[in-house]
Amino acid sequence: MKLKANEQKEYQEIVEKYSNMVYRLAYFYTNSKYDADDIYQDVFLKYLQNKKQFENEEHKKAWLIRVTINCCKKLWLSSWKRKIIPLDDEIKFEMEENIGLYNEIKKLPKKYRVVIHLFYYEQYSVKDISKILKQKESTIRTWLTRARKMLKNYIKEEDFYV
Repeated sequence: MKLKANEQKEYQEIVEKYSNMVYRLAYFYTNSKYDADDIYQDVFLKYLQNKKQFENEEHKKAWLIRVTINCCKKLWLSSWKRKIIPLDDEIKFEMEENIGLYNEIKKLPKKYRVVIHLFYYEQYSVKDISKILKQKESTIRTWLTRARKMLKNYIKEEDFYV
């Protein structure tokens, strides 16, 4: 696909701006660096092929999140995914203190990992998350509460080490 200079620049800006968000969400959802790499490429390829006009930056960000989640779900439903043995892969963190919390979040069920990521890392409100995930606001609040309870013991232990 051949892009004009201004389209190429715009695409590069979008990738730079949202690449971290897309990759982290895919990683939290799939729990695999290799699957997150594939999903990352798929999402930005879909963005490149997309002919839809976005209302604003928030609409564009929400679209990218929705496409990322859909790609993750599609991967989990594939027959190939069900027949493979996962490799042990770990994501690298710039700050050592993030590793422990990340490992605890990684133990959460997939739906809880996603809402924790969207709420704390992407700064979405419960209302916005409910629209993105197509769930009721009460469901999102319940998932956040349950995820927090699961993480509560770890966070209390960490407070003693700081």
